[in-house]
Amino acid sequence: MNTLNKAKRERLMKLSTTNVADALDALELKGATYGIVPIWPTMDKVVGRAVTVKMTAAGLTKSKHHLGIKAIDVAEPGDVIVVDNGGRIDTSCWGGVLANGAKMKGVSGVVIDGAARDVDDCVEVGFPVYARGSVVATARGRIMEDATNVMVQFGGVQVRPGDVVVADKSGVVIIPQEKLEEVLTKAEELWQKEEDMVGEIRSGKSMLEVDQKYGYEKMLK
Repeated sequence: MNTLNKAKRERLMKLSTTNVADALDALELKGATYGIVPIWPTMDKVVGRAVTVKMTAAGLTKSKHHLGIKAIDVAEPGDVIVVDNGGRIDTSCWGGVLANGAKMKGVSGVVIDGAARDVDDCVEVGFPVYARGSVVATARGRIMEDATNVMVQFGGVQVRPGDVVVADKSGVVIIPQEKLEEVLTKAEELWQKEEDMVGEIRSGKSMLEVDQKYGYEKMLK
């Protein structure tokens, strides 16, 4: 089973995004995003299933509701909201009211290919926000929600509803839901190898000796 159950969530919490990214590379899967980072340095790590939001430019066609509202409504506890705003950082697509609503629903966090605002409010409520940056400008009159829970592009990676999101201080990775166990197993293997290497380095062995023993350059082969 590839469902993100409690056991798999706990396994992912022990791994870094870089462990997962290496596993994805080793398995020839696309999932390592770029440029999307924690908005404040003490933010919690996030693991959860993706609920996606696709943004578009505002215009004559009007939205029936404010962006993100529907995603919060359909999300289940532990899910992560994934916002595709095409990398735009001139306007917000997440703010304090949404953070409070998502927090009350049990959402783990939001990851944004774009910008957020009301960062103080998000910090106060303890709701993790990963984005390309922060901005004060509202989304109103600039962008609007195009669709909820559809396939999106996020930091150069395809994301579908139910894919698994992992975010920490290094950035954000996406695991295809049907490959979860395979990626987890490989990431744990790579994590253990690096732990063994670090242990030997700290015991006094030279970097060259450890590198030759473990074949670090070819670790993903």
